[in-house]
Amino acid sequence: MQYRTLAEIYEELQATPSKLAKAEIVAKLLKKTPAELLEKVTLLASGHIFPEWSDEKLGIADKLVIKAISKATGVSTQDIIIESNKTGDLGLTAENLIGKKKQRTLGQRDTTIELVFDNLRKIAKQEGSGSQEKKIDLIAELLSGAEPLEARYIVRTALEQMRIGVAKGIIRDAIALAFEIDKKIVETAVDTTPNYGLVAKIAKEKGEIGLKKITFTLGEPFQVILAEKIPSIKEAIEKFDNVILEYKYDGMRTLIHKKDDRVWIFTRNLEDITKAFPDIVELVRKNVKAKDCILDGETIGLTEKGKAIPFQKLSTRIKRKHDVKKHSENIPIQVNLFDIIYLEGKILTELSLKERREILAKTIKVQKGKFQFTEFLIPKTLVEAEKFYNTALKLGHEGLIAKNLDAKYIPGRRVAGGWLKIKPIMENLDVVIIGGVWGTGKRVGALGSLILGLRVDGKFLACGKLGTGLKEKEQETGTTLSHITKLLRPYIISEHGNEVKIKPKIVIEVAYEEIQKSPQYESGFALRFPRFIRLRDDKNPEQADDINRVNVLYKQQKGKR
Repeated sequence: MQYRTLAEIYEELQATPSKLAKAEIVAKLLKKTPAELLEKVTLLASGHIFPEWSDEKLGIADKLVIKAISKATGVSTQDIIIESNKTGDLGLTAENLIGKKKQRTLGQRDTTIELVFDNLRKIAKQEGSGSQEKKIDLIAELLSGAEPLEARYIVRTALEQMRIGVAKGIIRDAIALAFEIDKKIVETAVDTTPNYGLVAKIAKEKGEIGLKKITFTLGEPFQVILAEKIPSIKEAIEKFDNVILEYKYDGMRTLIHKKDDRVWIFTRNLEDITKAFPDIVELVRKNVKAKDCILDGETIGLTEKGKAIPFQKLSTRIKRKHDVKKHSENIPIQVNLFDIIYLEGKILTELSLKERREILAKTIKVQKGKFQFTEFLIPKTLVEAEKFYNTALKLGHEGLIAKNLDAKYIPGRRVAGGWLKIKPIMENLDVVIIGGVWGTGKRVGALGSLILGLRVDGKFLACGKLGTGLKEKEQETGTTLSHITKLLRPYIISEHGNEVKIKPKIVIEVAYEEIQKSPQYESGFALRFPRFIRLRDDKNPEQADDINRVNVLYKQQKGKR
């Protein structure tokens, strides 16, 4: 299958603002794609080479792509940089320079989808001496045989900067449209397995019957059940006839898979963190009686005295690749379990929470303070519930989760009648950093302020500028300006004077005084006096709050005045 077909689809998607229209475009692509290519094409349609939960990452920097363009076109790297500064997009730069190149060399291979996909995957496997040159060669090979439009999207795919506005929801809807399957059935399938390509292939070959047979796979993550927000504990306990209250920890959602002696640890963001948490693996091996199972829980970090620490400190362990053992000793953990989804070949999601908890109790051996059940209460009165809530807050936890003991476990959903979360403060927002301004004076050399972005139809539009909440000095407690600058520096796309444009990759939680309507920002909203609370390493940009959520909060806020 020719890559040009896909490049033309990308071009059409980029020019189409409507989500429904985008889904229809992708659906046509999936429908005409041979079954054996569907997994590759589905990944490429969303701008990826590897599934989001895969350990393998492209990690290609602009400098490497510039060298590859130079090798393919004969244009100097300096001239490519000049051209890139004009276009603001290395993809467009490659397109322009390939367009000026002489005619195609005799004997060059056609640029197929398979060739692009396979070459880019090979890049992730290059290690050691000479690996950079091999990476450059693999991209240059693709660009040398590419047409201008193909070159644009080869480069954008390599850099993971597609700019076509296709998120997972559009792929899900496209699968339903392409193969005429009920959207809810497709949604259930992709919540059960994160492999959208596999879902598309099964939908094409086996239809609804095949999708209904999709089940959990040990060693492969899935979307965990989520909680809805509710204003008060009174409303929460009145919502359910059969309620249980659990501490809402400021921790890391932890999905544990066990198959014989093999253990996998996944976050709610589908990230495999097994290697970063050998202590959890050891606790599972010692304290889980089952041969095969999937457990759901929350992991918190502890001080030397056993008190809970903020998730932000625990999150430093997630990306750790070196000195893992030493770091695990510096930040010990506590695993708090609250659910079991799979046991010895049987899926338990159709059972009630009450039944699942009873099974969980028989499946694990409690190691107090290390591997235990989430603190819980089945309240008899509102006074008892409020006392439990206040205790949770005094211990430094975020609040409570109220759960319906009669409810099933439904992956990937905020289920009405399932879980409710109660927190004491006005709802913070998770936003994405999309730009910044270099600091002056004490803040010279660091980003003195950050431009915040909201999700709007697959794009990220500005909603405010943040300059408070970050610490200036390394010895101060909390995230420093230098640390956040170090995280953002690899994602700087362009600079104009003291302003920088940043690839939307880093999610942060912010507090604010109020939400205002504002023509100053592209989103139409402005967060008044936003303040940095914490990094959200457990979320990717697609999981940040969107404009619909902000609109709801704006209306609620307005109604209180």
